[in-house]
Amino acid sequence: MSTSHLRRDWLSNVRGDLLAGLVVALALIPEAIAFSIIAGVDPKVGLYASFSIAVIIAFTGGRPGMISAATGAMALLMVTLVKEHGLQYLLAATVLTGVLQMLAGALRMGSLMRFVSRSVITGFVNALAILIFMAQLPELTGVSWVVYAMTAAGLALIYGMPYLTRAVPSPLVTIVVLTAVALALDLDIRTVGDMGQLPDSLPVFLLPEVPLNWQTLQIVLPYSVTLAVVGLLESMMTASIVDELTDTSSDKNRECVGQGVANVATGFIGGMAGCAMIGQSVINVKSGGRGRLSALAAGVFLLVMVVFLGDWVARIPMAALVAVMIMVAIGTFNWESIRKLREHPPSSSVVMIATVIVTVSTHDLAKGVFVGVLLSGLFFAHKVGHILRVDRGISEDGRLRTYGVVGQVFFASSERLIAAFDFREVVDRVRIDVSRAHFWDITAVSALDKIVLKFKREGTEVEVVGLNEASATLMDRFAVHDKPGAVEQLMH
Repeated sequence: MSTSHLRRDWLSNVRGDLLAGLVVALALIPEAIAFSIIAGVDPKVGLYASFSIAVIIAFTGGRPGMISAATGAMALLMVTLVKEHGLQYLLAATVLTGVLQMLAGALRMGSLMRFVSRSVITGFVNALAILIFMAQLPELTGVSWVVYAMTAAGLALIYGMPYLTRAVPSPLVTIVVLTAVALALDLDIRTVGDMGQLPDSLPVFLLPEVPLNWQTLQIVLPYSVTLAVVGLLESMMTASIVDELTDTSSDKNRECVGQGVANVATGFIGGMAGCAMIGQSVINVKSGGRGRLSALAAGVFLLVMVVFLGDWVARIPMAALVAVMIMVAIGTFNWESIRKLREHPPSSSVVMIATVIVTVSTHDLAKGVFVGVLLSGLFFAHKVGHILRVDRGISEDGRLRTYGVVGQVFFASSERLIAAFDFREVVDRVRIDVSRAHFWDITAVSALDKIVLKFKREGTEVEVVGLNEASATLMDRFAVHDKPGAVEQLMH
């Protein structure tokens, strides 16, 4: 690593990164415990994973300032595996997940993010904001008025502090102040300690205790593939969002490899698979974190606090962390997208809303993004399919009809192309000029075949001119209109 990269990524914002890392670590603790409970494993599995992934991704990741740890989206995918086969198989699946992600990075699959439209990313962000807010509702349901008062006070501190000073992140001040108030008044409210037992020892290296055979691979591979895909998808989307928040760029392929390395290492210290966290990444950026040091600090502070300061951390009221997460939800949601629903093209709005609805209803980010990308592709194909024009001309003696094809010919526009020709017209010759057209697939080739063969069936001589190199190559491989017996085959 060059001196300039070292200074930019690690030393350009030391104070901001350390303070932001502390805020993130405090917010990570209850989430890691909650995700462990979702997956059906001991809280230390999620806490060790969050420590390991955050620290390793600081060095190996492609997006400085982004936080990766144990996540809810990944935890939901582990439930069945843990229930049916136990923790050791989860650790093996975590290692295999990392291997698959490193392979994806080596194959440069991070570049596939360019196929995800702006509308899908906006829908993803809005859905995630809604899910983050919904995840706080259990902490605000069926509780005493004290919890509501503490949460409201926390939000007031979070949004009010920046008007007084920005020297210390307001979420950190909120956590410290509300903890002090809860202890001073001896309030009977839910705390981090009520979420589960915090570990009292450092993680150690261990090999998953599973038989190394074909049967084990058959058990863990389906889960590992799903975890790898969802993990990379969430990480790539989060990287794009942090890119925008910080007005900087990231290396998506390096991020794929980095996530893989982090998950492999995590599986060997008893942790569960994880990925980038949009909520924690937004907390980090909003708290002043910009460099790799913030992720490293978050992981180190997390481990130190749960192992050595566990008694104090256990006393942090959940209301304080709920206030921080509500701030994240409000800050994550793209409010501008609601205001501009009428201004944007209807297709973009439909893609965004569909992504939100599917993600929120299934609690599965991968499904939401898949539906969004699918709809984007369909709308794009429909739009481009209509950008096709066929110009007509006739010679002075009426014996030569010319057709000029302009636009893109593929599966969505092939029917429009065929419909533009008059096969019943009585002329001696037809010239089809495709110099301003491009043929993309075998459906387009088949359409041109049909046009030429239908003219030949009527006894008309046909000439196709102007094929560009790529289209000509496709025609040479798949076209049949210039093959012997093609007309007879069409007639039968």
